[in-house]
Amino acid sequence: MSELIYKTATALAGAIRRREVSAVEVVLAHLAQISKVNGDINAVVTVCEERALARAREADKAGARGESWGVLHGVPISVKDSYETEGVLTTFGDPSQSDNVPTWSTTVVDRLLDAGAILLGKTNLPPYGRNFQCENDLFGRTNNPWDLSRTPGGSSGGGTAALATGMVPLELGADFAGSIRVPAHYCGVFGIKPTEFLVPSGPIPNKSIRHMVQPGPMARSAEDLALALQLMAGPDGDTYEVPPVTLGKPQSRPLTSYAVGWMSELPGAKPSAEIRNSIAKVAEGLEEIGCDIRESVPEGWEFTPLMETWAELGYAEVGSRMDDQAREATLEDLDASPESECALLRGLCRGLSADNRLFAEVLTKRDTFSSSLDRLLEEFEILLMPTSMTTAIPHWPTGKPIPVDDREETYWTVGLGYTAPTNLTGHPVVTCPIGLGDSGLPVGIQVVGPRWEDLEVIGFVERLAEFVGRIPSPGNAS
Repeated sequence: MSELIYKTATALAGAIRRREVSAVEVVLAHLAQISKVNGDINAVVTVCEERALARAREADKAGARGESWGVLHGVPISVKDSYETEGVLTTFGDPSQSDNVPTWSTTVVDRLLDAGAILLGKTNLPPYGRNFQCENDLFGRTNNPWDLSRTPGGSSGGGTAALATGMVPLELGADFAGSIRVPAHYCGVFGIKPTEFLVPSGPIPNKSIRHMVQPGPMARSAEDLALALQLMAGPDGDTYEVPPVTLGKPQSRPLTSYAVGWMSELPGAKPSAEIRNSIAKVAEGLEEIGCDIRESVPEGWEFTPLMETWAELGYAEVGSRMDDQAREATLEDLDASPESECALLRGLCRGLSADNRLFAEVLTKRDTFSSSLDRLLEEFEILLMPTSMTTAIPHWPTGKPIPVDDREETYWTVGLGYTAPTNLTGHPVVTCPIGLGDSGLPVGIQVVGPRWEDLEVIGFVERLAEFVGRIPSPGNAS
């Protein structure tokens, strides 16, 4: 059954539907892989073995009767441990929640399960998703399957490590500043941050964060992203900002039919030579096959104001439910001050104490950055850019500067400097693996497109993935 663990969710669903393999066989194969490799990686922190097998047996009985639960009938999935799952431990990576078993599930969890998916387990994250590494005091540290001394990224790092090693074919993640895309880049898998408000994030009682955060699927193929996203998108009656937008299936197009912009660096945040060279190599390859591709950066886009504005908006909302003591504790924990060298920390300081006037000013700045990207995407259909300044970093003390080639950069700049800008603007972005860098570690490129055209972006990624070819499985997957 080992051949089952690296099939895509789409392929597994088809095989189960045609009764070439049973749901029980598929679930058992993935449970065996978890048992085999999870000890070193620590990606799946709650395994729903009995529940999953019982559901798989029900799926097979239904299939024998000619019944289908949906397009994911019998396919196992994992869910980031930040999502409420009815009857299954949900901790948010917080030891104080170690016995929290919800009586309800988040909308996006219900939608995947209602389409026939089988919950195999919950995956690790930093506490409440507030880091781009993956470690907490409850479950410990998750390791990157390409190099156990490195992080898989965060905050959805447990999910990408599980995908890369064949423990699951599909994962439900979430992205506020890069939490889907950075781990996808570090681990060599696919992940999408959808258009803001395309996918409901509720129900969340008394929610404070209303902008920039989006649930999204992660997988080992672009096709699986499209399959899952279509199930997850649309209003749910709770997240009232979600409009009734129809996701039309785009026509398949050759790469040469796209107008593509690309950048190897954002002014003020120079990635490593390994990242710049990897991006440039893809751009050169696309030009050689006849793509209309040109180097371009949205007008007015510079790293420092983008990151400061993201942090002002994000932490104005995070801080809206904090009292003064909690705000001071946050500043102390992150060693943040208005004079911090790090742009994110400077913006965080302003955001935590924001009044209505500052909040309105931040939204205006956000509109300016969004409009600039919109104008570029009227000229180009797609923008390619780095996902992070480096490949997967070693396990590293939070907040300490990180080496990038022959210099040091601030911690949050290295991890989130290239992903936070499109959380700020709200555009759909897919991270697509484009190969292994000189270090032997995966490199993922961000593919940005116009708002509400998420499936068009995924369609481009499908063609791009065919062009660059698949990367191998990591050494710690067997």
